Amino acid sequence: MEKIKKILIISSDANLREVLGLCFDGWGYEIFLWHSYQEDITSIKKISPDVIVVDVHSARQIDLKICNLLKNDPLTAFIPVITLINKRQLKAHLLNLKHGVDDYLIKPPDPLDLRVRIEMAIRRSWYSLYSIPLTGLPGGRIIEEKLKERLKQRGNFSFGYIDIDNFKYFNDAYGYIKGDRVIMNTAYLLYSTIRKFGNSDDFIGHIGGDDFVFLTTPYKYEMICQNFIFMFDKVIPFHYSPQDRNRGYIIARDRTHRLKRTPLMSVSVAVVNKKDPWGIKSIVEINERVTEIKRYLKSIQRSKFMVERRNQNKGGPLSPRIYDRKDVTLQYYKPLGQILLEKNIISLEQLNEALRVHWRQGVILGEILKELGLVKEEQLVEALNIQKSLLCNSNLNR
Repeated sequence: MEKIKKILIISSDANLREVLGLCFDGWGYEIFLWHSYQEDITSIKKISPDVIVVDVHSARQIDLKICNLLKNDPLTAFIPVITLINKRQLKAHLLNLKHGVDDYLIKPPDPLDLRVRIEMAIRRSWYSLYSIPLTGLPGGRIIEEKLKERLKQRGNFSFGYIDIDNFKYFNDAYGYIKGDRVIMNTAYLLYSTIRKFGNSDDFIGHIGGDDFVFLTTPYKYEMICQNFIFMFDKVIPFHYSPQDRNRGYIIARDRTHRLKRTPLMSVSVAVVNKKDPWGIKSIVEINERVTEIKRYLKSIQRSKFMVERRNQNKGGPLSPRIYDRKDVTLQYYKPLGQILLEKNIISLEQLNEALRVHWRQGVILGEILKELGLVKEEQLVEALNIQKSLLCNSNLNR
C-alpha cells in the first residue's frame, strides 16, 4: 500500500488555506493547515511532512525565518520548502535560495500546479536522500523500490550484483581518497557499459562501498558483464603505482595482521535471472540467490561473472565466465590520462581533477582537459595517436 503523503501549509490567508485544504484532501493527501508558525519547529518534526508550503508576505526576513530554521536542523533539512509569493515580490524575492527555499509559485497558485510542484519536490528529495553522494547513484532504498516494481510487473529481468575483489586491501594501502577514485571510476564504467550495451530503461544502483547493482533483461546481461569486466580490467590497474601494477600484486596485511601478497583488484558479478519457469516472488529470494553465487565467486581469483545455475538451460555452462587478464590488449593498453601524465604534459593533481569531472558528468576526458586549459589540441592528438599505436601493436601480437 502506497504511503499517504503529508503536506503542511502555512498561510495567514484563510481563503487560501480552505481552497488548498479541500483540493489536497480530495486528492488523498494528509493536510495540516497552520495560520502561522512558531520559532520552535518541534511540532513540525512531530508531523514530519513530506513537503512544506509557506505563504510569504512581502519577502520580509521574518517571514522566511521558518525556512532557515528548517534547513539548519538535520532532522528537517531534507524536507522540500515551496513558497507562495506575490508577483510584485518576485524581483525582491530572488527565489530566496539562501533562506533554504527549494521552489516557488506566484500567488494565488493553481492547486493543480502546486500539486505538480509538490510531487516533483518529493521525488527530488527522495532521490537525494537515498542516493550515494560519492557516485550520485541511487542507494539501497531506491534499489529496493525498483526491484519491487520489477517483481510487481511480473516480467522477465536480470539482476546483477557487482563486488570489487581486494578493494579493502587497496584502500588500506593507498588510502581512502584513492579508494574513492576507484569507486567513482567503477561507477562510470558501469554507467558507460549499460548505456552502450543495455536497454534504455535499465537501472544502475550503488549499495555503498564497492558494491553495485544493475537491472536489465535476460538477453542483455551477458554482453553487459563481458564488456564491463573487459573495461574494468583495462582501466583499474592504473590506480596502482607502476611498481605494483607491473608485478601484479601489493603487500598488505590480512585479517590476522600478517603480511601477504594480494593480487590487483578484480571484479565479481553475480547474476540472477527471473524468467519462467523459475519465478522469483520476493527481494529476499533474490538476495539469497545472489549471496550463494557471491560465496562461490569469492573463492576464484580474477574477474568473472556467473549466472545462477538453477536458471541455466539444460546443457548450459555451470561454471563462472572468467575474463583472462593475460589478453594481449591489456598488456598494451594505456588510458589517455596515463599517456599525458608520462609525457609530463599534465600533473597527477590535474589529471585527478579532470577525471573527477569525467566520471561524474560523463564528459570526454580530452574535452575536459582542453576546457581546463591543461592541454593543447596538438598535444591531445599526439597522445591519442600513441594510444592508437599501442592498440595496433596488441592486434599484431594476437
